[in-house]
Amino acid sequence: MKQRIVTGLLFGVFFIGLLIVGGPIYSSLVLLMAIIGLFEYSRMNKLSWSNPIHIISIVALLAFVFPYEHYGITWIADQTMIWLLMFMLFAFTVLSKNKYTIDEVAISFLGTVYLGFGFASMIEVRLLEINGLWWSILAFCVIWASDIGAYFFGRALGKHKLWPLISPNKTVEGAIGGVISSVIVAVIFAICAPELIEIWRAIVIGVVAAVTGQFGDLIQSAYKRVRGIKDMGNIMPGHGGIIDRTDSWIIVFPILVLTQLIPV
Repeated sequence: MKQRIVTGLLFGVFFIGLLIVGGPIYSSLVLLMAIIGLFEYSRMNKLSWSNPIHIISIVALLAFVFPYEHYGITWIADQTMIWLLMFMLFAFTVLSKNKYTIDEVAISFLGTVYLGFGFASMIEVRLLEINGLWWSILAFCVIWASDIGAYFFGRALGKHKLWPLISPNKTVEGAIGGVISSVIVAVIFAICAPELIEIWRAIVIGVVAAVTGQFGDLIQSAYKRVRGIKDMGNIMPGHGGIIDRTDSWIIVFPILVLTQLIPV
């Protein structure tokens, strides 16, 4: 537990520091996290790092995550990029005469889009010309509030299992506590900066972030249970890998961007 707390605090301070600095430094950190996450994902699915499909996925991930437009570089639309990635992976199964299978292609495609959009959205919000840091801090705070609230409400009041076959320690009471905590934090942001966000929008953000963030956690729990592993990696002692720590982030940020709850 001590190691977990120390590691979490050190990573948290480092991450928040670069989030505040922003610009290329923060973008580079998120890009590095995305690459490490893809390596974790590929390893979990027993895809060799030298596998050409994995290499294609890395290139596609860089195309998804790197903020080209912010640096004045015209780039293709996301839907076009998704289609091109799908085509290249399918074509590779043909060119390799099925040496690399459709199953490997499907797994790589899913992971690249999953991680690519998740981490790209974190950069996109931070690079907003107006109040990018404020919106980023709001998003992270409601996510963390949900995690903390779910933990403490679950410990204190948890009696009914939420989804025991996937995550036996999570409870309905904890999930509700996470939503309440997230909404409270979001409303505090609205009270402190009414010119930036209305109360109703804050409440919606709190609910959406808590619910989808908990789904992000459950998604990884389900996947790890299928693969028979406890953690995606070991880069953070006591916490596992990058995806273990960001599983809710890479779901919440795209949802908040796609729904325009964060005005990107």
